Amino acid sequence: MNPLDILKRTPKTNCGECGYQACLAFAANVARSGEDPQKCPYINLDGLELSQQDGTELDKLAQEHDLQLIRHLQSKINNLDFNHIAPRLGISTADDNKDVFVFSYLGQQVRLGHHQLLIDGKEPEDPRDQILLYNYIHSGGSHPPCGEWVGLESLPNSISKVRTLATYCEERLANLFTGKTAETISQLCKKIAGSPLHESSASAGVIIPVLPRLPQQVLFWEAEPEDGFEAKAKVLFDANVLNYLDLESLVFSAERLADRLILLASNPS
Repeated sequence: MNPLDILKRTPKTNCGECGYQACLAFAANVARSGEDPQKCPYINLDGLELSQQDGTELDKLAQEHDLQLIRHLQSKINNLDFNHIAPRLGISTADDNKDVFVFSYLGQQVRLGHHQLLIDGKEPEDPRDQILLYNYIHSGGSHPPCGEWVGLESLPNSISKVRTLATYCEERLANLFTGKTAETISQLCKKIAGSPLHESSASAGVIIPVLPRLPQQVLFWEAEPEDGFEAKAKVLFDANVLNYLDLESLVFSAERLADRLILLASNPS
């Protein structure tokens, strides 16, 4: 499929609501990397059909791209002194192997070495988890969290990612929390080491350590139909967050936060 064929179906306004800065970049990813064309709210899909073969080839291309990036990141961390950077990342090395990091990721135990990465004893199913975790290690750490909370839109060059965060994290959390008490929300988030905010204008608020030095603050406002307000969730990040993750991985980490809470809510045991 030609990216220009997809581009013709977009409004070509570069609004960024799909998560990409330009319509052409979005079209190229739909055509060549298997991106969901419906991420563009304004795309015209009339008459567009992706054959099963096209979809398979796109999936293969996307998987190969992810694997190449994982191999690249693995090669990058091979040169790192784990003992040296561990304190800056807020993590520790394994008792049985000083070349293996052990830390928590959304309440799951990670063992990450030069050649293997396990989450709760298993290889990650989604390669983007590997990319996120390797990126965290590769950052080497820098200034620790400062306690100043900002929205994604306040971070540099983040305009194209704001809608992606809303779609894949904030809107899903709003749906999950609707009708639940602040105590219920707090207890759910406690399963991934979340702690409640006691002073907040929101209906509920928690701070969740997605990674050791990657806290995320989740605020939820219950719907107020009489005033025309729908339920809303907002994710805030520490102002120093880009010392640890790039924007792409940061947004994915928030998506994973939503995935984890939704899974735990559906399996309360």
